[in-house]
Amino acid sequence: MVTVYKQLGEETIEALVDRFYDYVDKDPRMRFLFPDDLTETRYKQKLFQIQFLGGPNKYNETFGHPMLKMRHMPFPITTKERDAWLDNMSKAMNDLNIPDDVKIQVLRRYEITANAMVNSR
Repeated sequence: MVTVYKQLGEETIEALVDRFYDYVDKDPRMRFLFPDDLTETRYKQKLFQIQFLGGPNKYNETFGHPMLKMRHMPFPITTKERDAWLDNMSKAMNDLNIPDDVKIQVLRRYEITANAMVNSR
C-alpha cells in the first residue's frame, strides 16, 4: 500500500501544515484555541501529520502517544471549530495543489478524527 506520506513526501506535508496554520492564524472561528506564537504548534503538528499520513513515528518518538481525544479535552470544540479546522485544511491542500484523489482520501480520515474531537455543544 502506498501511503499518503510516500505520495506527498515530507516537505509537502510540512508545507501543508504551515499553510494550514497561516489560515488558522487569521480565522476567528478557531484562532482562540491556539497560543499567540504558533511555532511549537506548527512543529508538533508537522511531526503528527508525518506519522498520521504513514511516515515515520516522529511524533511518538518525541512526545509519546498522541492521545488526541485527551489532548483536546481542555478546549471547547464544537462542530463550528471542527468545520473550521476541516475548511482550513482543505484550503491549504488546494493551495498546494494536492491531487484530488489524495485530498479526498486524506479529508475522509480528517473528518473521522475531527468528529471524534468534538466535545462541546
